[in-house]
Amino acid sequence: MLCKKMSEMKVFRVTGEISKPNLKTSFAKEVVVDKPEHAVEKVYAEIGSKHRVKRFHIKILNVEEVSLDDIENPILKKMVAGE
Repeated sequence: MLCKKMSEMKVFRVTGEISKPNLKTSFAKEVVVDKPEHAVEKVYAEIGSKHRVKRFHIKILNVEEVSLDDIENPILKKMVAGE
C-alpha cells in the first residue's frame, strides 16, 4: 500500500443526509484524502459502518475542499497542521 505524505493530502468536507424509513438526518463530515471521489467513498464506508446504513440510504449533497483555517474538527486540524 502506498502512503502519501500528509502535505500531499487535502481535507474535504462532505455534507449530505441519511434517509431511512424511520429516520432522516443530515450530516457533515471532514476527511483527509487526496481526491474528492475518495472523500465520498470514505464517508460511505464510515457512516455505513458506524450507523449500519446502506449506501442507497445516504445522499451526498456537497463535497468541498476545506482550507486549514476552516477545518472544524480540532483533531484533524492538529494532524494536518503538523503540530
